[in-house]
Amino acid sequence: MRNFLEYVILLPFRAMIFILPLRVVQFLGKLLGTFVFYIVPIRKTLTLSNLRHAFPEKSEFEIQSIARASYQNLFATFLEIFWLPRLTQKKIKQCVSASNVSVIDELMTEQKGVLILSGHFGNWELVALAYAVLCAHPLLLIVQKQRNRYVDALMNKMRTMFGNDVIVMEQSPREVLKRLHENKGVALLADQSGPEGGLFVNYFGRPASTHQGPAVFALRTGAPMMMGFMVRQPHGKFFIEVEKISYTGIGETEEDKIRAITERHVQMLEKYVRKYPDQWLWMHKRWKHTDTYLQRTAAESK
Repeated sequence: MRNFLEYVILLPFRAMIFILPLRVVQFLGKLLGTFVFYIVPIRKTLTLSNLRHAFPEKSEFEIQSIARASYQNLFATFLEIFWLPRLTQKKIKQCVSASNVSVIDELMTEQKGVLILSGHFGNWELVALAYAVLCAHPLLLIVQKQRNRYVDALMNKMRTMFGNDVIVMEQSPREVLKRLHENKGVALLADQSGPEGGLFVNYFGRPASTHQGPAVFALRTGAPMMMGFMVRQPHGKFFIEVEKISYTGIGETEEDKIRAITERHVQMLEKYVRKYPDQWLWMHKRWKHTDTYLQRTAAESK
């Protein structure tokens, strides 16, 4: 009943956003993000702490500016998600451009499928829809299940508008391997914290627990891996930047290979976050297991 009531309350808000022009929706999202940053400090302390650790060379004014812009991007994305069902293939081609998404076609010729990684960057929901349209290759999207099943169904309906399929993370391994063996594309967000006992690799100079799944899928299937980021542009436009992950010199043992591939996609994420720091989700608890890991490592070295 609680889930249903939340959904019912959400519907009028969604309907209001749905009828507005996209540029107005984006403007309102930025206003909402600014309001939350200054008035409702949701995870503001965490956000500023993450930024100070990541950019010790930046002034406090720069840190505050990046944090505010990150909130603006988050809430613009949040409102855009309600608007996305209005999209057509024509509208996507009008508001989204890309540098070299043709690389997906080239990778598909290897007949091993392709792993497409991204992060909570720009509008991470729109990028999956844009791939399906601009590349004409519908994807299998690995997603987190929403607590509210009505909202979850609404999100998945939007995600599959242009032929993409979705599968929740807990059910994904077998289906991912199947799709890759069928020379299909699989997409997932690879910037969230892994478990306390996960693989720790450096991200902005601090060890961060990272999921090994993408590297394991790559090794088991031989599928090439690429990363793509939807960069928010002025005037309501978006630009997708795409880059392939190299497997050259990744070591001999499976453990070495998993670590090397994981380090490389995390390093590439950092490269783009450094380039566009205001477009990443800094309020995420990306380093939540770091202190425990450092304490454990110190104790083991004694």
